Amino acid sequence: MEKCIFCDIVNKRISATIIYEDNRIVAFRDINPQAPVHLLIVPKKHIATIMDLTTEDKDLIGEIHLVAKKLASQESIAQCGFRIVENCNADAGQAVFHIHFHLLGGRKLLWPPG
Repeated sequence: MEKCIFCDIVNKRISATIIYEDNRIVAFRDINPQAPVHLLIVPKKHIATIMDLTTEDKDLIGEIHLVAKKLASQESIAQCGFRIVENCNADAGQAVFHIHFHLLGGRKLLWPPG
């Protein structure tokens, strides 16, 4: 595996503004926010892309969505609306090859996104 910035954050080798952590998931503020609320929700297990998921990961992905729900409430964007985005591979905008979910909100989000 190549050097992974998200693995470095998970393992506390790089600092981040962590707002949630449990034994399988970490969430932190994006350093280049695209909305007033822009959080990254990352599994601690290194999985490069959605194409690398296995059936063993299905509970983890469900847990990530429950964390997103909790954080949306915590960040006061649950009622007005938010978006969860996961990019897969370079043409879709994936820059860090460790699956992660962007939780965006705090402003009106337009469609289509890109």
